[in-house]
Amino acid sequence: MNPLNPKKLLLTKWTAVKPVAKQKHFLVSRVIQPDDPTAPIEWVEIEAVFSKAVQEIAWRDLQDDSVWRQGWV
Repeated sequence: MNPLNPKKLLLTKWTAVKPVAKQKHFLVSRVIQPDDPTAPIEWVEIEAVFSKAVQEIAWRDLQDDSVWRQGWV
């Protein structure tokens, strides 16, 4: 997988390898900025396209090919 930059993740599309409850396609809806501006970004909010459910995950989890695929497959 290509290296990811957390600052460029906003509005990127992701597909779950193993969908749960018809939630397969996701969109990064928000990059959560840390309180300290010099601290690195660690969290993003992803929104399920089907159900509009939102969850917070560590952005580095998106690099795991066994869980996530970039784009809508």
